[in-house]
Amino acid sequence: MTTQLTGDIINNIAVISALNVDDLAIGQHQFWFNVASNALNQDQHLPVWVFKGQQTGKKVMITAGIHGDELNGILTAQQLARQLQNTEICGCVIIVPAINLSGIIHHHRDFHGADQDLSTVNLNRYFPGNNQGNAAERYLAKLWHHLLLPNADIAIDLHTQTTGTCYPLYVFADFRVESALTMARLMAPDAILNDPGDQGVLETVWNQHGVSAITVEVGSGKITQPELITRAVAGVMQIITQQPLAAMTIEPCAIEASNITSIRADIGGLTLANVEMLTSVKKDDVIATQYDLFGNIIKHYTAPCDGTVLSHNTDALRDAGALIVRLIHD
Repeated sequence: MTTQLTGDIINNIAVISALNVDDLAIGQHQFWFNVASNALNQDQHLPVWVFKGQQTGKKVMITAGIHGDELNGILTAQQLARQLQNTEICGCVIIVPAINLSGIIHHHRDFHGADQDLSTVNLNRYFPGNNQGNAAERYLAKLWHHLLLPNADIAIDLHTQTTGTCYPLYVFADFRVESALTMARLMAPDAILNDPGDQGVLETVWNQHGVSAITVEVGSGKITQPELITRAVAGVMQIITQQPLAAMTIEPCAIEASNITSIRADIGGLTLANVEMLTSVKKDDVIATQYDLFGNIIKHYTAPCDGTVLSHNTDALRDAGALIVRLIHD
Protein backbone atom coordinates (compact mmCIF):
# COMPACT_ATOMS: atom_id res chain seq x y z
CA MET A 1 0.00 0.00 0.00
CA THR A 2 1.15 3.54 -0.74
CA THR A 3 0.27 6.85 0.84
CA GLN A 4 -2.81 8.12 -0.95
CA LEU A 5 -3.44 11.85 -1.12
CA THR A 6 -7.05 12.80 -1.81
CA GLY A 7 -6.09 16.17 -3.29
CA ASP A 8 -7.99 18.02 -0.56
CA ILE A 9 -6.35 20.53 1.78
CA ILE A 10 -7.81 21.53 5.16
CA ASN A 11 -6.17 24.40 7.05
CA ASN A 12 -3.10 23.97 4.85
CA ILE A 13 -2.79 20.29 5.81
CA ALA A 14 -3.11 17.57 3.16
CA VAL A 15 -5.87 14.97 3.39
CA ILE A 16 -4.95 11.29 2.92
CA SER A 17 -7.05 8.15 2.59
CA ALA A 18 -4.13 5.77 3.30
CA LEU A 19 -0.69 6.10 4.86
CA ASN A 20 2.58 4.27 4.31
CA VAL A 21 5.34 6.02 6.25
CA ASP A 22 7.98 4.28 4.11
CA ASP A 23 6.91 6.62 1.27
CA LEU A 24 7.61 9.76 3.29
CA ALA A 25 10.69 11.92 3.38
CA ILE A 26 12.78 12.26 6.53
CA GLY A 27 11.31 14.86 8.86
CA GLN A 28 7.94 15.86 10.29
CA HIS A 29 4.58 15.53 8.58
CA GLN A 30 0.98 16.40 9.43
CA PHE A 31 -2.03 14.89 7.69
CA TRP A 32 -5.78 14.68 7.98
CA PHE A 33 -6.81 11.02 7.58
CA ASN A 34 -10.19 10.60 5.86
CA VAL A 35 -11.57 7.82 8.06
CA ALA A 36 -15.27 7.79 7.11
CA SER A 37 -18.28 9.90 6.26
CA ASN A 38 -21.22 10.47 8.58
CA ALA A 39 -24.95 10.08 7.97
CA LEU A 40 -24.99 13.47 6.19
CA ASN A 41 -22.23 12.24 3.85
CA GLN A 42 -19.77 14.68 5.42
CA ASP A 43 -16.18 13.48 5.59
CA GLN A 44 -14.62 12.85 9.00
CA HIS A 45 -10.90 13.50 9.38
CA LEU A 46 -8.47 12.34 12.06
CA PRO A 47 -5.28 14.33 12.80
CA VAL A 48 -2.07 12.38 12.20
CA TRP A 49 1.51 13.33 13.09
CA VAL A 50 4.49 11.50 11.57
CA PHE A 51 8.05 11.96 12.85
CA LYS A 52 10.59 10.14 10.67
CA GLY A 53 14.19 9.97 11.83
CA GLN A 54 17.40 10.03 9.82
CA GLN A 55 18.33 6.51 10.90
CA THR A 56 16.32 3.33 10.56
CA GLY A 57 14.49 1.91 13.55
CA LYS A 58 11.12 0.75 14.82
CA LYS A 59 7.84 2.25 13.74
CA VAL A 60 6.09 3.30 16.96
CA MET A 61 2.33 3.82 16.69
CA ILE A 62 0.73 5.96 19.42
CA THR A 63 -3.04 6.24 19.59
CA ALA A 64 -5.38 8.11 21.93
CA GLY A 65 -9.00 9.14 22.21
CA ILE A 66 -10.63 5.79 21.41
CA HIS A 67 -12.91 6.74 24.29
CA GLY A 68 -14.10 10.30 23.88
CA ASP A 69 -14.11 11.27 27.57
CA GLU A 70 -10.49 10.21 28.18
CA LEU A 71 -8.81 13.56 27.64
CA ASN A 72 -5.57 12.91 29.56
CA GLY A 73 -4.68 10.34 26.91
CA ILE A 74 -5.31 12.86 24.14
CA LEU A 75 -3.34 15.54 25.98
CA THR A 76 -0.47 13.08 26.47
CA ALA A 77 -0.38 12.36 22.74
CA GLN A 78 -0.38 16.07 21.92
CA GLN A 79 2.41 16.82 24.42
CA LEU A 80 4.43 13.98 22.89
CA ALA A 81 4.04 15.55 19.46
CA ARG A 82 5.29 18.90 20.75
CA GLN A 83 8.28 17.25 22.40
CA LEU A 84 9.15 15.18 19.34
CA GLN A 85 9.37 18.31 17.21
CA ASN A 86 12.67 19.01 19.00
CA THR A 87 13.95 15.43 19.36
CA GLU A 88 16.22 13.38 17.11
CA ILE A 89 14.87 9.84 16.79
CA CYS A 90 15.66 6.62 15.00
CA GLY A 91 12.87 5.00 13.08
CA CYS A 92 9.43 6.58 12.94
CA VAL A 93 6.77 7.71 15.40
CA ILE A 94 3.18 8.02 14.26
CA ILE A 95 0.69 9.76 16.56
CA VAL A 96 -3.08 9.57 16.10
CA PRO A 97 -4.25 11.67 19.07
CA ALA A 98 -8.03 11.74 18.62
CA ILE A 99 -9.63 8.59 17.20
CA ASN A 100 -13.24 8.81 18.40
CA LEU A 101 -14.39 12.14 17.00
CA SER A 102 -18.09 11.67 17.79
CA GLY A 103 -17.35 10.58 21.36
CA ILE A 104 -15.11 13.58 21.99
CA ILE A 105 -17.79 15.96 20.74
CA HIS A 106 -20.42 14.28 22.94
CA HIS A 107 -18.20 14.19 26.08
CA HIS A 108 -18.78 10.45 26.03
CA ARG A 109 -16.59 7.34 25.91
CA ASP A 110 -18.56 5.74 23.04
CA PHE A 111 -18.87 6.22 19.29
CA HIS A 112 -22.11 7.98 18.33
CA GLY A 113 -23.83 7.23 15.04
CA ALA A 114 -27.15 8.25 13.53
CA ASP A 115 -28.39 4.67 13.14
CA GLN A 116 -31.14 4.19 15.73
CA ASP A 117 -30.36 0.46 15.89
CA LEU A 118 -26.71 1.21 16.66
CA SER A 119 -27.15 3.62 19.58
CA THR A 120 -23.63 4.09 20.99
CA VAL A 121 -20.69 1.71 20.65
CA ASN A 122 -17.54 1.14 22.72
CA LEU A 123 -15.01 1.20 19.88
CA ASN A 124 -12.46 -0.68 21.96
CA ARG A 125 -14.48 -3.87 21.70
CA TYR A 126 -14.74 -3.98 17.90
CA PHE A 127 -11.20 -3.90 16.49
CA PRO A 128 -10.13 -4.57 13.78
CA GLY A 129 -13.53 -3.57 12.45
CA ASN A 130 -15.53 -4.91 9.52
CA ASN A 131 -15.88 -3.33 6.06
CA GLN A 132 -19.37 -4.85 5.77
CA GLY A 133 -20.53 -4.07 9.32
CA ASN A 134 -22.26 -1.14 10.98
CA ALA A 135 -20.95 2.43 10.93
CA ALA A 136 -18.63 1.91 13.90
CA GLU A 137 -17.17 -1.31 12.48
CA ARG A 138 -16.58 0.29 9.08
CA TYR A 139 -14.94 3.28 10.77
CA LEU A 140 -12.52 0.95 12.54
CA ALA A 141 -11.85 -1.16 9.47
CA LYS A 142 -10.70 1.88 7.48
CA LEU A 143 -8.62 3.07 10.41
CA TRP A 144 -7.02 -0.34 10.95
CA HIS A 145 -6.24 -1.34 7.36
CA HIS A 146 -5.28 2.04 5.92
CA LEU A 147 -3.55 3.79 8.84
CA LEU A 148 -2.70 1.65 11.86
CA LEU A 149 -1.63 -1.83 10.77
CA PRO A 150 0.69 -0.86 7.86
CA ASN A 151 2.68 1.55 10.04
CA ALA A 152 3.48 -0.19 13.33
CA ASP A 153 6.16 -2.43 14.78
CA ILE A 154 5.21 -1.58 18.37
CA ALA A 155 2.14 0.24 19.67
CA ILE A 156 1.02 2.29 22.66
CA ASP A 157 -2.67 3.03 23.22
CA LEU A 158 -3.38 5.90 25.64
CA HIS A 159 -6.49 5.91 27.83
CA THR A 160 -7.83 6.99 31.22
CA GLN A 161 -10.34 5.51 33.64
CA THR A 162 -14.00 6.22 32.85
CA THR A 163 -15.55 9.54 33.90
CA GLY A 164 -16.49 9.49 37.57
CA THR A 165 -13.68 7.14 38.59
CA CYS A 166 -9.90 7.44 38.81
CA TYR A 167 -6.72 5.51 38.06
CA PRO A 168 -3.04 6.12 38.77
CA LEU A 169 -0.55 5.75 35.92
CA TYR A 170 -1.42 2.17 35.10
CA VAL A 171 -0.43 -0.18 32.26
CA PHE A 172 -2.00 -3.28 30.76
CA ALA A 173 0.56 -5.66 29.20
CA ASP A 174 0.49 -9.28 28.14
CA PHE A 175 3.38 -10.77 30.12
CA ARG A 176 3.70 -13.55 27.53
CA VAL A 177 4.95 -10.88 25.10
CA GLU A 178 8.38 -10.07 26.51
CA SER A 179 8.77 -6.78 24.64
CA ALA A 180 5.33 -5.64 25.86
CA LEU A 181 6.37 -6.21 29.47
CA THR A 182 9.60 -4.28 28.79
CA MET A 183 7.57 -1.40 27.36
CA ALA A 184 5.28 -1.45 30.40
CA ARG A 185 8.23 -1.23 32.79
CA LEU A 186 9.83 1.57 30.76
CA MET A 187 6.66 3.59 31.39
CA ALA A 188 7.61 3.65 35.13
CA PRO A 189 3.94 3.35 36.10
CA ASP A 190 2.37 2.83 39.51
CA ALA A 191 0.93 -0.56 38.53
CA ILE A 192 1.08 -3.10 35.70
CA LEU A 193 -1.58 -5.74 35.11
CA ASN A 194 -0.79 -8.97 33.32
CA ASP A 195 -3.36 -8.74 30.54
CA PRO A 196 -3.85 -11.79 28.31
CA GLY A 197 -6.29 -9.74 26.27
CA ASP A 198 -9.98 -9.44 25.45
CA GLN A 199 -11.72 -9.83 22.12
CA GLY A 200 -11.92 -6.64 20.07
CA VAL A 201 -9.58 -4.57 22.25
CA LEU A 202 -6.92 -2.71 20.26
CA GLU A 203 -4.01 -3.89 22.44
CA THR A 204 -5.14 -7.51 22.00
CA VAL A 205 -5.54 -7.19 18.24
CA TRP A 206 -2.09 -5.60 17.92
CA ASN A 207 -0.52 -8.54 19.77
CA GLN A 208 -2.46 -11.01 17.62
CA HIS A 209 -0.92 -9.38 14.54
CA GLY A 210 2.65 -9.56 15.83
CA VAL A 211 2.84 -5.93 16.99
CA SER A 212 3.90 -5.68 20.65
CA ALA A 213 1.45 -3.38 22.40
CA ILE A 214 0.49 -1.92 25.75
CA THR A 215 -2.48 0.07 27.01
CA VAL A 216 -1.60 3.03 29.23
CA GLU A 217 -4.18 4.52 31.62
CA VAL A 218 -3.36 8.15 32.45
CA GLY A 219 -5.51 8.89 35.48
CA SER A 220 -9.13 10.02 35.40
CA GLY A 221 -11.67 10.71 32.68
CA LYS A 222 -12.61 14.35 32.02
CA ILE A 223 -10.19 15.62 34.68
CA THR A 224 -6.96 17.19 33.46
CA GLN A 225 -3.99 15.90 35.48
CA PRO A 226 -0.76 17.56 34.28
CA GLU A 227 1.51 15.54 36.59
CA LEU A 228 0.26 12.21 35.26
CA ILE A 229 0.39 13.51 31.68
CA THR A 230 4.02 14.54 32.17
CA ARG A 231 4.88 11.12 33.63
CA ALA A 232 3.17 9.36 30.74
CA VAL A 233 5.06 11.47 28.19
CA ALA A 234 8.35 10.65 29.90
CA GLY A 235 7.52 6.95 29.84
CA VAL A 236 6.59 6.90 26.17
CA MET A 237 9.76 8.84 25.33
CA GLN A 238 11.73 6.12 27.13
CA ILE A 239 10.15 3.53 24.83
CA ILE A 240 10.83 5.62 21.74
CA THR A 241 14.47 6.33 22.55
CA GLN A 242 15.51 3.16 24.40
CA GLN A 243 15.68 0.72 21.50
CA PRO A 244 15.99 -2.18 20.79
CA LEU A 245 13.57 -3.50 23.40
CA ALA A 246 14.79 -7.08 23.02
CA ALA A 247 18.22 -6.11 24.35
CA MET A 248 16.89 -4.71 27.65
CA THR A 249 16.36 -6.14 31.08
CA ILE A 250 14.19 -3.78 33.09
CA GLU A 251 13.64 -4.63 36.73
CA PRO A 252 10.13 -4.22 38.14
CA CYS A 253 9.62 -0.90 39.91
CA ALA A 254 5.84 -0.92 40.26
CA ILE A 255 3.06 -3.19 41.48
CA GLU A 256 2.88 -6.10 39.06
CA ALA A 257 -0.07 -8.46 39.41
CA SER A 258 -2.37 -10.72 37.47
CA ASN A 259 -5.76 -10.06 39.07
CA ILE A 260 -8.19 -7.24 39.66
CA THR A 261 -11.36 -7.35 41.74
CA SER A 262 -14.06 -4.75 41.17
CA ILE A 263 -16.46 -3.87 43.99
CA ARG A 264 -19.68 -2.50 42.52
CA ALA A 265 -22.71 -0.88 44.07
CA ASP A 266 -25.45 -3.31 45.09
CA ILE A 267 -28.00 -0.49 45.19
CA GLY A 268 -28.15 3.13 44.10
CA GLY A 269 -27.03 5.92 46.40
CA LEU A 270 -24.49 8.63 47.12
CA THR A 271 -21.28 6.76 47.79
CA LEU A 272 -18.01 7.93 49.32
CA ALA A 273 -14.85 5.85 49.05
CA ASN A 274 -13.10 5.32 52.39
CA VAL A 275 -9.78 4.50 50.73
CA GLU A 276 -7.12 6.36 48.77
CA MET A 277 -5.35 5.43 45.57
CA LEU A 278 -2.59 2.80 45.86
CA THR A 279 -3.17 2.14 49.56
CA SER A 280 -3.25 -1.45 50.83
CA VAL A 281 -6.43 -2.94 52.24
CA LYS A 282 -7.15 -6.17 54.05
CA LYS A 283 -10.07 -8.51 53.54
CA ASP A 284 -13.20 -7.15 55.29
CA ASP A 285 -11.85 -3.59 55.63
CA VAL A 286 -14.59 -0.99 55.04
CA ILE A 287 -13.76 0.60 51.69
CA ALA A 288 -16.87 2.72 50.97
CA THR A 289 -20.00 4.08 52.62
CA GLN A 290 -23.30 4.66 50.83
CA TYR A 291 -26.03 7.17 51.78
CA ASP A 292 -29.63 7.79 50.81
CA LEU A 293 -31.05 11.21 49.90
CA PHE A 294 -31.61 12.02 53.59
CA GLY A 295 -27.93 11.39 54.27
CA ASN A 296 -28.61 8.21 56.21
CA ILE A 297 -26.09 5.39 55.88
CA ILE A 298 -27.68 2.60 53.88
CA LYS A 299 -24.69 0.35 53.24
CA HIS A 300 -21.03 -0.24 54.01
CA TYR A 301 -18.89 -1.96 51.40
CA THR A 302 -15.98 -4.14 52.49
CA ALA A 303 -12.95 -5.55 50.68
CA PRO A 304 -13.54 -9.15 49.54
CA CYS A 305 -9.79 -9.84 49.58
CA ASP A 306 -6.42 -8.30 50.38
CA GLY A 307 -5.17 -5.94 47.69
CA THR A 308 -4.06 -2.48 46.65
CA VAL A 309 -6.54 0.22 45.63
CA LEU A 310 -6.21 0.68 41.87
CA SER A 311 -9.35 2.75 41.29
CA HIS A 312 -12.26 4.29 43.16
CA ASN A 313 -15.24 6.44 42.32
CA THR A 314 -14.84 10.22 42.28
CA ASP A 315 -18.49 10.86 41.36
CA ALA A 316 -20.54 10.05 44.46
CA LEU A 317 -23.73 9.26 42.53
CA ARG A 318 -23.63 5.50 41.99
CA ASP A 319 -26.28 3.47 40.25
CA ALA A 320 -26.63 -0.22 41.09
CA GLY A 321 -23.75 -2.01 39.36
CA ALA A 322 -21.51 1.06 39.12
CA LEU A 323 -17.86 0.77 40.13
CA ILE A 324 -16.98 1.82 43.67
CA VAL A 325 -13.49 0.42 44.26
CA ARG A 326 -11.13 -1.75 42.19
CA LEU A 327 -8.33 -3.73 43.81
CA ILE A 328 -5.21 -5.16 42.16
CA HIS A 329 -3.72 -8.30 43.69
CA ASP A 330 -1.89 -11.56 42.97
